[in-house]
Amino acid sequence: MKPVPHATSLRRAPVQRRSAERLTRILDACAGLLDEVGYDALSTRAVAQRAGVPIGSVYRFFGNKREMADALAQRNLERYVERVGERLDRARTGDWRAAMDAVLDEYLAMKRTAPGFSLVDFGNQIPVGSRHDEPNTRVSDRLTELLAGYLGRTPDPDLRRVFLVAVESADTLVHLAFRIDPQGDEAIITETRELLRAYLARVLD
Repeated sequence: MKPVPHATSLRRAPVQRRSAERLTRILDACAGLLDEVGYDALSTRAVAQRAGVPIGSVYRFFGNKREMADALAQRNLERYVERVGERLDRARTGDWRAAMDAVLDEYLAMKRTAPGFSLVDFGNQIPVGSRHDEPNTRVSDRLTELLAGYLGRTPDPDLRRVFLVAVESADTLVHLAFRIDPQGDEAIITETRELLRAYLARVLD
């Protein structure tokens, strides 16, 4: 079953499989409509219609479309961490460069392919362009926990700070790459990769 948002983002957490599948359809519909019509034109009624569920099913989980977009961002983070973890399972333990490539490559892949990602990614950016510290802190915390064991490191405050700086830097540069080119400017992405390698080498080598 696909990952669903953490229960704290929902009015009511799904308990039965059928309910979880309905939530997945609602979030899939929300993501698709965000790409098609944008956030302003998004409505809970349109999401219910696209998902093929009664409008009451949407309100069972979400009070409004903002909560729905927030839940979509949380689901994106769960899927991202899962994808990075799968890449690390196939890599040689302790190879931080392979880990960094997994972290960046999977983010780029989601930017290019995940519906609704350009508007919400891992933390709701609506109104478009608004950014705040919490999403990147949440991402870096999850990556620290995921990567610490793989790298044979302790997830101490120093390592958390290093990954937060790396995540913040990569986030800013990747957004720049996608402002220049809808598929991500390759020259900017290459510079981003080199910057991360240079920064992390002094800590992880």
